[in-house]
Amino acid sequence: MKKYIHILLTVLLIGSFTACNDFLDREPLSNLSPEGYFKNASQLQAYADKLYPSILPASSGTSNSYGVYSYDNGTDNQIGQTPPSHFSEGEWRVPQNSGDWSFSNLYHLNFFFANVQPKYGEDLNGSQNTIEGNLADIKHYIGEMHFLRALEYFNRYRKIGDYPIITEPLKDDMEILTEASKRSPRNEVARFILSELDKAAELMKDKDMVKTRVNRDVALLMKSRVALFEGTWLKYFKGTAFVPNGDGWPGKTKDYNANYQFPTGSIDGEIEWFLEQAMSASKEVADKYKNSLASNTGKIPQTKDELKTPNPYFEMFSKDNLSDVKEVLLWKQYVQGVNGHDLGLATNQGNFGIGVTRSYVQNFLMADGTPVYTHGSYADGDGYYMGDKEIKNVRENRDSRLSLFLKEPGQLYCIETTISIPTNAWKDEPVPQIISSSGQYLYVTGYALRKGGKWDSKYLVQNKDYSSFPIYRAAEALLNYMEASYEKTGSLDGNAREYWQILRCRALVDDNIDKTISATDMMKEAENDFGAYSAGKVLTDATLYNIRRERRSEFISEGLRYMDLCRWRAMDQLITKSYIPEGIHLWNTPMENWYVDKDGNSTLISDGSSKANVSSKDDSEYLRPLRKRAGVLGYNGFTWKMAHYLHPIRIDQFMITSPDGQSVANSPIYQNPYWPTEANQSAEK
Repeated sequence: MKKYIHILLTVLLIGSFTACNDFLDREPLSNLSPEGYFKNASQLQAYADKLYPSILPASSGTSNSYGVYSYDNGTDNQIGQTPPSHFSEGEWRVPQNSGDWSFSNLYHLNFFFANVQPKYGEDLNGSQNTIEGNLADIKHYIGEMHFLRALEYFNRYRKIGDYPIITEPLKDDMEILTEASKRSPRNEVARFILSELDKAAELMKDKDMVKTRVNRDVALLMKSRVALFEGTWLKYFKGTAFVPNGDGWPGKTKDYNANYQFPTGSIDGEIEWFLEQAMSASKEVADKYKNSLASNTGKIPQTKDELKTPNPYFEMFSKDNLSDVKEVLLWKQYVQGVNGHDLGLATNQGNFGIGVTRSYVQNFLMADGTPVYTHGSYADGDGYYMGDKEIKNVRENRDSRLSLFLKEPGQLYCIETTISIPTNAWKDEPVPQIISSSGQYLYVTGYALRKGGKWDSKYLVQNKDYSSFPIYRAAEALLNYMEASYEKTGSLDGNAREYWQILRCRALVDDNIDKTISATDMMKEAENDFGAYSAGKVLTDATLYNIRRERRSEFISEGLRYMDLCRWRAMDQLITKSYIPEGIHLWNTPMENWYVDKDGNSTLISDGSSKANVSSKDDSEYLRPLRKRAGVLGYNGFTWKMAHYLHPIRIDQFMITSPDGQSVANSPIYQNPYWPTEANQSAEK
């Protein structure tokens, strides 16, 4: 049966490639009749199985197959060897025929519903169901498809904003396809996503599946994420071209959106409604799991005896099987000898050219709940904070999420040697390879993570790591409630305070939240954290900021940072003042002495020439990875354009939907704010 489903999906995909030059994906040209499928529960499952990898984040590994949980690459948390295009002046350009304006996955999803819904019935209870099999199974698999459709829409709309809402597999008719291309206001798309997640949660409530499949709790967690995303986006972009009816909103240029009215009557009503939805969904999940989060001993093993009592929090990102980890709501399973990845090897080495920034390291609290800057200078500290002149110092007396996951020279890796240690792996952590010529070994910032690290040499073989990935964790529900409730009311209610203290205790940080808030200096925080800003201004609310800090500390490299920064409108300040990412405190510290040859001569070249391998000490005592030599991309730091909060729409879609095939202005589609309607052009502002 899986073979037949594979054939069906392959034909669907081929059909989508030939449809009106990739526009909205046509009906499949096939003699395979859908009436011959979707007859029983196993067929529904097989169809869903084929769509999981193309829609779920991390379902087929991390963003670049080795990861180091590298989803935060290109933010103030982590950087690579070159800056991403969204932070580089003039590098992000309008595409001709690529990008996120795509409907292939949606066509496959809508094809499913068009053929299954008549057999199941319109109501969620399946009162007219004729599909064979256990009804709870049937409902669950249909629920999975509602979840996948919601997630596909979320993946598109959070990048594109206003987006067409299409729920049927459309025929290859230009009039129909052109009409369907009309963009719905972003809040309407978010409402549709929430309705899909409500259906998913209702349909999946009667079946406890293995946690490698989505379930009701995952649907509710995603609902809280989507609602929080839209509620805060509307709040921080209110009045701008990035929200319906805002000043310059391009949707107003089209008749079908010219007289748009919010469902609640106003944008303020929409903000409140979305935040309420986020609170309700997140509370259900948070209350269910708040006492079942993975415990944290604060220790990582360094001997075989210590391996016998592993740290459950650390192991949550490293185990082969996560079925017994209650906090993990959905995880990706790998099978030895069948499929694999390189996370173990990447954490063993320099994170494959992705480095943790100095600003991220400095942002973590001390174990006593106070900010680092309350304990002397960042460089020297006061004896409780030990300063940053050696990597081991920045880990001492800190939030355990930093001390657990930040690597330190001399730490052991291969405590177990099930196989001989591969020649390209290290038994223990060397000094950071900041001048390596190999991207695989290069420590871009000098700081690197061991999140997802392994203790057995068998995981360090290229493409043979078969440990698991957590995709959704219940801890997010606690954070989503904290933020949504505070954004809505401006105060910490009992639930928010309880959830926050649970997370702080798990991180082995003093749970006196008020002490942290009163010690917070927002101008100092703004030096280290884009999240200290909204709309180009430093936050004045230290409570809200510390909620954001907690989120940053908990989810390093799990893919939430960039979307959080966008919904908070946290990059405006980069329009007028660039950000230069930094790494370790290299110059005038003991770490400078790590880089000498056998004759005692420094191997560091900082003269700005073509041979330079580090930045100049005259520039900064801290390593500045993008400033080794002038003229390279990113030398002047990260910059920003307002347009970059949304992705541009590909030009071919304007042409296809224009009556004459040439005039962009006559297309029912409108370009996102400040992006031109000419291919290969950068943002206007």
